[in-house]
Amino acid sequence: MQIIKNTMAEFDLTTKIGSYLDRHLVFPLMEFLSGKGIYDERELLQGKLDLLINTNMVDFAMDVYKEVHGVGDEGVPKSLVDRRVEVVAQLKHLQSEAGPVLSIFINPEVQKQIQESRDFRQLQDYLIDQFQFRPEMIDTLYDCAKLQYECGNYHGAAEYLYFYRILVPTTDRNFLSGLWGKLASEILMQNWDTALEDLNRLKEYLDNQAFASALESLQQRTWLIHWALFVFFNHAKGRDLIIDMFLYQPQYLNAIQTMAPHILRYLATAVITNKQHRRTVMKDLVKVIQQESYTYRDPITEFLEHLYVNFDFDGAQQKLRECETVLANDFFLVACLDDFIENARLMIFETFCRIHQCISISMLAEKLNMNVEAAERWIVNLIRNARLDAKIDSKLGHVVMGTQALSPYLQLIEKTKALSFRTQMLTIQVEKKLNTQNREAGKSHWTGDF
Repeated sequence: MQIIKNTMAEFDLTTKIGSYLDRHLVFPLMEFLSGKGIYDERELLQGKLDLLINTNMVDFAMDVYKEVHGVGDEGVPKSLVDRRVEVVAQLKHLQSEAGPVLSIFINPEVQKQIQESRDFRQLQDYLIDQFQFRPEMIDTLYDCAKLQYECGNYHGAAEYLYFYRILVPTTDRNFLSGLWGKLASEILMQNWDTALEDLNRLKEYLDNQAFASALESLQQRTWLIHWALFVFFNHAKGRDLIIDMFLYQPQYLNAIQTMAPHILRYLATAVITNKQHRRTVMKDLVKVIQQESYTYRDPITEFLEHLYVNFDFDGAQQKLRECETVLANDFFLVACLDDFIENARLMIFETFCRIHQCISISMLAEKLNMNVEAAERWIVNLIRNARLDAKIDSKLGHVVMGTQALSPYLQLIEKTKALSFRTQMLTIQVEKKLNTQNREAGKSHWTGDF
């Protein structure tokens, strides 16, 4: 792509992230970039067309082709027209074959049996006995789901893949692909609650599966980390969950450090915007950022280094300005922009207050990249909301801090909070493993968590 703005192109992670995504998941990122002025619009359209050519979204590909080349319907290549005819015929054929299967699954008795049964063999036997179900129909479901997905019908794909998943064992050759496809479909439909369930199901499968090599396991987890960004930055609980998974689960932190250190941008943003757990995890995060600083840096990670490692407030202020630009042009982080700026300013202020007893409001405004009046109003609100032990001397234009020393009692509370959070994360992981072991012990063979 032709670069328009060198600074933002330098910090844009679309190419890196896109290499770990399904091509359908790349489209939202490219749509977001359109109009941002980072890349040439014509180059973006061509990139979108290159992605579409290898899918069955032929109508979409035709529209983009006409836009790229400035032609009408008559200018569309014959290969695309022929491809459309072929795809439509294939879709009709598979839908006619899958029709009898879907008619079985919409039956209320079957729906009840699905809810009650957690063993695929039991469900298959029931369907064969009561509804003349044939095992080859399972492959039809998968093939139809794949074609629906390739055509951009994500709702249909998710429906077929749900039925497919509950009918096959985890050892089925297409089981893992089905999990990926279901997750992608729910992401593209923006069904974030269901997407989170599918993300956890896929994660559990990867964590318990014995892959052919450690490298394959590492690659699968790296893909999952990138796909999880869609869920974590759209789900209400996402900013807690990303900290747990990316920072406190060693296998995923190892994948980030080994394969994708750029993910630290998203982990850092989640920590900065997470008011509940920020203090307890910041030390651990900064340690990881320092370890990986030789392989990856951006304004967000450098902001934390300046603030918590170097105590360089001028450098932190400069990086905060750059962070604002980075977040505004990042597909996953743009919605976090206001929270990020507010919390980052508070972090600068809190750190500055630990060092100084009396602070000039004008100097503080400069550190926070605010004008003096706005900075004074901001501090007044902090004092009113009991988030700051200080008072303002309006005549001198100073903020006078209260006592800075924490009593042993408060120090104990702070340390207990940190230990409580870490213990909670460990408990969740232990419970997951115990639940998996219990399911395995209670069955003649493991069938997965349906």
